[in-house]
Formats: sequence, structure tokens, C-alpha cells
Amino acid sequence: MKDAPRSRRNNRRSEQTIRKIFDATEQIILASGAEGISILDVCRAANMSRGTFYRYFQSQENLLDAFSEHKRESFYQMLALALESCASPDERLVTMVNYLEDYLANGNPRRMMLVAPEFALKFFKRIFRDAVARFQVFLAPVFDAWDESLGVKLDRELICDLMVRLVMSEQLIEGETERGAIPRQIGQLVTALRFANSSS
Repeated sequence: MKDAPRSRRNNRRSEQTIRKIFDATEQIILASGAEGISILDVCRAANMSRGTFYRYFQSQENLLDAFSEHKRESFYQMLALALESCASPDERLVTMVNYLEDYLANGNPRRMMLVAPEFALKFFKRIFRDAVARFQVFLAPVFDAWDESLGVKLDRELICDLMVRLVMSEQLIEGETERGAIPRQIGQLVTALRFANSSS
């Protein structure tokens, strides 16, 4: 049992080291793109030896794959946290849409697309289907409420597919820049789909 605290300390140290590597990786990608990244540059930015780096990652490709996974999971963890306190389906939808807008405004996705387009496009392609599935889970209470009020079962996959495409397209081609553009666009999309389903 005496080894347990030491093990926890080691785990925390490993998590902190990996976090430093990911932070350095993002810093370099945003500055010069993914194509120009090197393990030596990451080690310098993270202030660590290459020996330490290789304890966690075998190659540049392995690092970029892990970094992509880290960005994806961080996005969903923060979204889940934002939705925890929502008391109603309407509040849940508004909170999720506002989170997406904040992500586009403050999460560096457009900068990533500008400086590392090949990496960003590969990332979008890799996460697309997973994003559609996860959006359905996050919005399940919203869809349940809509199904009940409309008396029809909405195509949840289609709605989430279009929502994800809208968010991704905003990273590729920036549209309206004033705050509220994304919530308004998603609101119009959802209203149109709900009306189409209720009229059919």
C-alpha cells in the first residue's frame, strides 16, 4: 500500500509531462504548421530532453495522432461539463450552441486551418462521424422533447450531421463575424428541419 501514493505522483507527473508536450505541439503548429514540426522543436518548446519525449511517443506521426485525440476529447469533456447544469431541453440546446460559437471564436480552429490545412482537414475527416454520434448523445433530451411536442420522430442523425457540417464549414470559410451568427444559423437550420418533419 505504501507504493500507492508514489504511483499517483508518478501518474500526475506523466500527465503533466504529456500536457507540456501537447501544449508545445499546439504552439508550434499554430506558429508554423504541422508539416514543419520536429521532435527537437517540441522538446525545446516543452523544455525537456528527447529521452523524456520518447518515453511517451515513438515518432512525430504518433505524436500528431495523440495530439488530435487529445484535442477531440478535451472538446467533448468541456462540452459535457457545460451541459451538466442545464435544467431544460431548451437551455441544453442554447448552451451547446453557445459553446460551439465560443469554440470557434476562442479555440484556435480557424488559425489551425490557416497554418496547417492538411493536418486540419485530416482531423475533420477523422472526427466527423464520431462528432455526429456524440452530438446525438448530447442533444438526446432536446430531441426527446421535440419528438413529444411534434408527435413525430425527428431524424436525429440528419440534424446532427448538418450541425457538424455547419461548424466545420465555419472553420473553412469564415462567414458572419458578429457574435450570435452561429446560434442564429443553427436555430434557422433546426427550425426548418422541425417544420419539415411536422408538415410531412
